[in-house]
Amino acid sequence: MKIGVLTGGGDCPGLNAVIRAVVRKGVGVYGHSFVGFRDGWRGPLENDTVPLDVTAVRGILPRGGTILGSSRTNPFASADGPSRIRETLDRTGVDAIVAVGGEDTLGAAARLHAEGIPVVGVPKTIDNDLSATDYTFGFDTAVNIAMEAIDRLHTTAESHHRVLVVEVMGRHAGWIALHSGMAAGANVILIPERPFDIDKVCAFVEQRFATRYAPIIVVAEGARPIAGTAMAREGELDAFGHVRLQGISGLLETEIRGRTGRETRATVLGHVQRGGTPTAFDRWLATRFGLHAVDAVHEGDFGTMVALHGTRIDRVPLSEATGELKTVPEHLYGEAEVFFG
Repeated sequence: MKIGVLTGGGDCPGLNAVIRAVVRKGVGVYGHSFVGFRDGWRGPLENDTVPLDVTAVRGILPRGGTILGSSRTNPFASADGPSRIRETLDRTGVDAIVAVGGEDTLGAAARLHAEGIPVVGVPKTIDNDLSATDYTFGFDTAVNIAMEAIDRLHTTAESHHRVLVVEVMGRHAGWIALHSGMAAGANVILIPERPFDIDKVCAFVEQRFATRYAPIIVVAEGARPIAGTAMAREGELDAFGHVRLQGISGLLETEIRGRTGRETRATVLGHVQRGGTPTAFDRWLATRFGLHAVDAVHEGDFGTMVALHGTRIDRVPLSEATGELKTVPEHLYGEAEVFFG
């Protein structure tokens, strides 16, 4: 069997570990051959391939990013997308695709499977917001990077008696903000699931200063204030129709300074969270996902995605994997609120 591999959406640490595991087991155990599609779904749409064998995946386990490249290309942006992918598979002799990606990449995979294209999915989202799996790789690395940054910012906040607002990733789900904020002792954590009251945030700021310490506020990029304050956003949309978020930490910086008179600075961690070498947990999880994904292809169990449940790797339908976002529940956010102020 000849298998194509692609990585779509935003990059994150652990993608190369998946590619390595798929190829190593696929070649060494099953005798399959592989080809890499460049830049997500753009690769099969445009027949842009790269050789993918055991030699090609040597030494990539600790590397961040993806050797195959990535993009947010939507194969359904044009009516002939699925037919172009079929033509590429016929031309290259590829029998099945392993698609590594998040909600958009796997949503496209589910639709392609419904149209008869054999696909197995591997979940990848740095936000950890796919409901069908307990964790996704890249999340642990992002949390650790954010935690280290917040740890460092504590000292400069105390030295200058400043409010520091730290913006982390999280469009619809606040998992990175919650985990990194709790781990690094943030004084306020703001997440998309709970619209915030700017007056309460300012009250927490003053409460913190009253103890002769400076506050750290961790905010997910998708967090928003309650009625009355608009969040600055870019008007540009990506190929899947998502607005590029920008400005929540800047908004908080302006509002807190204006309402409290306290010197306030915003720090946007941005793509720093995606870069660099993956943690041990992410390497372990990504490797296991890759091993089980090639099992699913070998067994012809298409239209499925591998998922972590406890310590087991199970298979779930792609339609289930992308059907609902996993968001932070109230009881977990309530645990963090104990430490606000």
